[in-house]
Order: sequence, then structure tokens, then C-alpha cells
Amino acid sequence: MTKRIVVVASGRGSNFQAIIGALQRGNIPAECVALVTDNPKAYAIERAEAANIPVVVVDYGSFATRELYEQALLAALHEVRPDLVILAGYMRILGSAIVREYAGKMVNIHPALLPSFTGLHAQRQALEQGVKLAGCTVHFVDESLDGGPIILQRCVRVMDDDDEDTLANRILIQEHLALPEAVRLFCEDRLSIEGRKVRTRM
Repeated sequence: MTKRIVVVASGRGSNFQAIIGALQRGNIPAECVALVTDNPKAYAIERAEAANIPVVVVDYGSFATRELYEQALLAALHEVRPDLVILAGYMRILGSAIVREYAGKMVNIHPALLPSFTGLHAQRQALEQGVKLAGCTVHFVDESLDGGPIILQRCVRVMDDDDEDTLANRILIQEHLALPEAVRLFCEDRLSIEGRKVRTRM
């Protein structure tokens, strides 16, 4: 059965575009039923409109409290009935109610080889620590910060002359491959969570 996927994004949406491309090529057995964004000026909205994907704006700035915003976000997700929620450049930490509601059905892309360098500025953290390999991680979302079970990772070498931007750009290329691949595996019912580990069935 074709899965219903929803992408949640806050900004330019390049990972969202990678998913759109994979869907258009028939690589993911799914339908993107909505883009949900907290930012009414997000460029991801233009990407959704170009691909005829419905857009739901839950503007963070229009709510008096974080709790009210998250209630509205959860209601928006309920409305579109996703089988999988994909956080692709969503720049907020989700509250426990949403995370618990979609446990095992929500994934995130992070620009580091988790569990190293969680949170913001992961590329800067990698450079400051002098690591030789960096990369990206797709993981299931739980109530920890970037700490859910890891689905897959992709690596890049850190060059001696790298700065935060050059490293981020090389990692982003791998993100655009990793996220659609992880979504495909989920939609093909090939992933199972066993404690801290994600098993991939052949």
C-alpha cells in the first residue's frame, strides 16, 4: 500500500526537494500529502507549490505560547493523516506530545555522524574538534535531542582547508541521498526498531 508522507520544514527545503525528486522518479512508494511549515516565508513553500503538494502553514509567530503552537501543529498533522512524518530542516525541538504520537513514524536528518555533535552548528562543532570524517544521519525521532535510533549515515572527509560552509555544502550533497533512501526503506516496510538499533530487512 502506498504510504502517506508529510514533510515538515522551516527554510529553503533542499532536502524536501530531494524527496520530491525521488517521488517523481518513482523511487519511493509514497504520496507526499502535505508540506507543513512553521514559517510562512519558507522557500520550501514554493517548492511544494511547484510540485502540486498541499501546504499547511502553522505560523509559530502567531501563537502566544509554544504549547498553543504545538497543539495546532499536532492538529494539522492529524488532519493530513501521515504514515510517516519527515523533519527536513525543521528548526524547532518538538514537544513530547507530538513525538509520542508519532513514535516510530517520524524521522529527522541531522548534519553530523550522531551521536557526535547534536544540536545546532554541527559542522562547526566537527571542525572545532578536528575530526577527520563528518557526515549526516537519518534517525527516528524520540524525546532526546538528535538521539533517536539511527537508520543510516553517510560520510564525507574533512579537508584541511574546510570552513563551516564548505563542509556543510559537502555534507548536504550526502543528505540529499540519505534522506530519500531512508524514506524509501520505511515506505517499503523494511525497517524495524529493536531497542537502540534499526534493522533493515533485505
